[in-house]
Amino acid sequence: MTRSFMFLLLLAVALESSGQIYFANEATNIGVTDHTGLTELGNSLSVADYNNDGWDDITITSGENVPLRFYKNSQGLFFEEVLIDPPILYQTRSVNWVDYDNDGDKDLFVTSDTHGNRLFQMTDLGLIDVTIASGLDTSIQATYGASWGDVNNDGCLDVYISNRTENTSVSNYFYQSNCDGTFTDKTVEAGLANTPELTFCSGFFDFNNDGWQDLYVSNDKFAPNFMYQNNGDGTFTDVSEVSGTKLVIDAMSVTVDDYNADGFLDIYVTNTPDFISTMTKGGVLLKNNGDGTFTDVSEQAGVNLNSFAWGSNFLDADNDGDLDLYVGCSFDGSEGYPSFAFYERVDRDSFSQPVNIGFAGNQKRTHGTAICDINNDGKVDIVAVNNSNEPPFIWNNQTSNSNNYLAVRLQGTISNRDATGARIEISSNGKIQYRVLLNGEGYMSQNSTKETFGIGDANIVDYIKVTWPNGITRTYFDIAVNQTVSFVEDQTLDTNTFEDLVFNIYPNPVNEKLFIVSKEGIDQLEIVNMTGQKVLDFKYLHNRNQVDVSSLSSGVYSIRATLREASKTIRFIKE
Repeated sequence: MTRSFMFLLLLAVALESSGQIYFANEATNIGVTDHTGLTELGNSLSVADYNNDGWDDITITSGENVPLRFYKNSQGLFFEEVLIDPPILYQTRSVNWVDYDNDGDKDLFVTSDTHGNRLFQMTDLGLIDVTIASGLDTSIQATYGASWGDVNNDGCLDVYISNRTENTSVSNYFYQSNCDGTFTDKTVEAGLANTPELTFCSGFFDFNNDGWQDLYVSNDKFAPNFMYQNNGDGTFTDVSEVSGTKLVIDAMSVTVDDYNADGFLDIYVTNTPDFISTMTKGGVLLKNNGDGTFTDVSEQAGVNLNSFAWGSNFLDADNDGDLDLYVGCSFDGSEGYPSFAFYERVDRDSFSQPVNIGFAGNQKRTHGTAICDINNDGKVDIVAVNNSNEPPFIWNNQTSNSNNYLAVRLQGTISNRDATGARIEISSNGKIQYRVLLNGEGYMSQNSTKETFGIGDANIVDYIKVTWPNGITRTYFDIAVNQTVSFVEDQTLDTNTFEDLVFNIYPNPVNEKLFIVSKEGIDQLEIVNMTGQKVLDFKYLHNRNQVDVSSLSSGVYSIRATLREASKTIRFIKE
């Protein structure tokens, strides 16, 4: 037995017994080997399941004369596909797989700071360029990141485009979906116009839990970050100052998750060392206080990484039910600054940096990072792209312990098909965790839409509560562990939550007659449009009745029923 083999054997035994977090680069072994070219400020990636086969695929942006790369996942092994013919051979910045037309197929949005942005619709013939037909601007705007979210809860995804410009007339742009495959520039009307800045990326998420998607924008070098609160009427208000999120740093990312499991989403923003252009040293963790404000807890939490940091991700590496944090950097460690950082949660509000956790060879110029479960083994892996003609990292999670997991997939029907913006709450052994589905996060990247929860030694998940983007809540009880569960949105009420009033409607969508079903008669029923205007009003309905909605224009409405001072609202689509 050789000395090296004996060492590996002893290491494996030690890892098995201790449950030590451990990651190893498996890129070459699983077929992800091509370089991404030489790109100033680096590349990004998506790890979305673009062919809907249950395995997360990898899409990587690249530099000039290097193709945009598509790696299809075949049960944990990858091979490169040609999905766009002729291939894109110019510099690209970010990629989002997004079902913008709600037809069940993933479409593709590609940004470029040299050749303009392009939207490709997935059809029976493959990806077709529909940028011009969609109404999106095709001019060169120096775009880096793009984030998708349904800001008006009409079931169609809108997009915010981040342009890294200054001293020009080109700022960031917000395009609202018309729900017919086209978009309209609503930047000014929505209150999202600002002076051109060096914007890398942004993120849609509901920071105050009011049911509407807000927006955080990350700016580089001397310009403040912006927090825009969604007013629920198609407009936003700049609350950067009052919310405590107006950072002035070399902001590289918008990484969103509920790291302390208090039900409110927090933000981590990567940064450069203080000698670059900002006096703030290291990354910033903004803790959501639950009252519309945030507090910088970076130093107390121990995550203020002082390096040239880019992509970052919260993940539960050892499935113990606590979110850890990975940060990629473009230093190689020789300059005295870390080449990466991994922080393990040790209690509700603080992290530590464990040793001997692998990541061997992690001394490349890493930029974009994203998380997924490459081989569907219930452990979250990390994919990172590297600049300077280097191949990517596939950090395979090889942590060995007896902890269990549960993975959740969602599909919207009334809400957007991707369920972007949906909130998942699970409870096991009295421990509650939260996740929210985002599209466009970290450093210009896209994480898997499959959310994996570590649940420690629990043998059952007591409940899964899904709050769909339209506000409908559904709760499922007594879920077995160590599996992937999928939920399709429906209009069934959670009777455990609304015991005073149980009613339902069908069909949804509706053309002419909307049927109302309730346990008993309803005192009052009213229908309002998306601006809050009452369009129909009825009194004293029997247990089962019908409402003629043929006079309503096509669109999304809310129907509100009242019984003995209790009320409940359901959204529906009028075709």
